[in-house]
Amino acid sequence: MFISDAFAQTAAAAPGGMLGNLTSFLPIILMFVVLYFLMIRPQMKRQKEQKAMMDALARGDEVVTSGGVLGRITKVADGYITIEVSEGNEIIVQKGAVTTLLPKGTIKGL
Repeated sequence: MFISDAFAQTAAAAPGGMLGNLTSFLPIILMFVVLYFLMIRPQMKRQKEQKAMMDALARGDEVVTSGGVLGRITKVADGYITIEVSEGNEIIVQKGAVTTLLPKGTIKGL
């Protein structure tokens, strides 16, 4: 009575078949490519550098841990390292806790 009937219109023919489907997914594919180069690839590069640094830790290196502790490495084991924080004080931390490898002589300069 107050509302008129609504009829669906016929859809226009899709252009090009397979080419039409590809062009509709092109923006999504482009977004994934940009996401890979801006986020995923740099993160993988940082992880690779961090792993190389942890594998290269040796006795006498000066490091900073994730908790902010500075010290000199005295012992290196498989998953742990011993850090001399001050004369006679040593702590044992996981290798993964090391965030930065400092240049030699940095601790004496502090």
